Amino acid sequence: MELIVKQNTKNKFGQYFTPKVVADFMIDLATISKNSNILEPSCGEGIFLELLKQKGFNNLTAYEIDQELAQEFDCVKYESFVSAKIEDKFDLIIGNPPYIRWKNLEDELKQELSKNAIWNKYFNSLCDYLYIFILKSIELLNENGQLIFICPEYWMNTTHSISLRNYMVQNGYFEEIYHFNETPIFEKVTVSIVIFKFVKSKKKKDKIKVSKFYANQKLTTETLYNLKNEIPFKDAEYLSVSQFELNERWILQSDKVREELQILEKDCFKKNQNTLLNLFDDNKQEYHTIGDFCDIGNGLVSGLDKAFQVNGEVLNENELSATINVVKAKDLKPFVISNLTKYIFINEDLEEDSFKEIYPNFYNHFQKYKTNLDKRYQYNRKINYWEWVFLRNFNLFNKEEKRIFVPCKERISNKDYFRFALVDKEVFPTQDVTAIFRKPNTKESIEYILAYLNNPIIFDWLKCNGIVKGNIVEFSEKPISSIPFRAIDWTNEKEVELHNTISELTKNYIKNQDENLVNSINQLLNQLFSIKQ
Repeated sequence: MELIVKQNTKNKFGQYFTPKVVADFMIDLATISKNSNILEPSCGEGIFLELLKQKGFNNLTAYEIDQELAQEFDCVKYESFVSAKIEDKFDLIIGNPPYIRWKNLEDELKQELSKNAIWNKYFNSLCDYLYIFILKSIELLNENGQLIFICPEYWMNTTHSISLRNYMVQNGYFEEIYHFNETPIFEKVTVSIVIFKFVKSKKKKDKIKVSKFYANQKLTTETLYNLKNEIPFKDAEYLSVSQFELNERWILQSDKVREELQILEKDCFKKNQNTLLNLFDDNKQEYHTIGDFCDIGNGLVSGLDKAFQVNGEVLNENELSATINVVKAKDLKPFVISNLTKYIFINEDLEEDSFKEIYPNFYNHFQKYKTNLDKRYQYNRKINYWEWVFLRNFNLFNKEEKRIFVPCKERISNKDYFRFALVDKEVFPTQDVTAIFRKPNTKESIEYILAYLNNPIIFDWLKCNGIVKGNIVEFSEKPISSIPFRAIDWTNEKEVELHNTISELTKNYIKNQDENLVNSINQLLNQLFSIKQ
């Protein structure tokens, strides 16, 4: 991946070159003859060209925008692939195309795209540079020609790549996709990477061979061999996935999971609509979401957590009043919390002398942390060392009602659940926790919402559609608010009965944590999903 990034240095290209073992693997995915016509649209240092020549392929054409690279190869044209007038067609196009978001493109590249017929036909300024490399490459393939690229996976299910995905569905099919979640293929690049083999064809194959690798370790020849040949080993998963269709997100999950997610979104569909469901316009989502029914806020920021924790110190009456109960992310479990932590919380305008007089034990406590506290980010104001730096969403957290907490980030490599927990009023989240409250007009109980968020189908939905970096799922306001929500039809007696039963069973589980109750709760939620609308 040759990432073109905006920099203040003389070198405006931030380049990430493909490891030899990966390039060799990609070439071996191709099923072509030695005299095939081959193109590499952004050859970088030339690792693909070197290996192709070693393997006996000589009909090579390559493009590279950086004239300092791959100078030993006479097949390289030093010009932009995007604007190049290319008359030939190719049997194989292979490589590591550039990826950069529009807002970070150099001005000359933006101008180049603005004059490009392909870009203007299919894309706009919300799209990324990668897209034109994929689409133009497909246009340059012969019938049954193969496109083998390594790139980030994000475009397979984002809103603004729908035109690219539809073009690919209409012009061919995927034969193989290799998904690398936390694998460090490129130095200092943490996004999930895919290697795909796409065939330009009027005919279609029914299934895509999908191999997934979850481990945070460098790729080896043995690992790639095992993935290609679907040999079972630790941190690998193999799927046979139906070919993607028009106007859908591309989810690298089994057909069963894909079908379940489609059912979930359909069950959350808003009633009395005349328009078709549009999953690709963020402003026109047609199903109910958690954000329609809940207020969501990220936790308070102390700037130095350990300095504000009360650790068994003797406190006077004023100090006892100047504390709050906090739940840390590590103390969250599905449905319940395991521990409360008491924090110092002084939210009043004081001079240091007054602080020392009113809160002498706190004053002594803070002295060992004072140097580090003074180094905290000040948010454009003077913050005393005994004060929290950012009381974001404080009014929300101060509401006199129960709330749901979830860790801001959750590693899912070794688990198949999230930790949405019910918390009493007057308990606050810090920056590693996000809080969820019912909106004032929401009729569904907080217990029903809690049970819904802990249901396995929501885990699958977020794993496929949430903000996932490597094996880390992020739970800020936006991804939580986008979760489809199964609202209750309060005119339907069966739905009301299910809602009430789920709520009561959830209350009982919180009290005694009988795991059989969780099974019952999920069975009732599954009944709710299957109710005919």
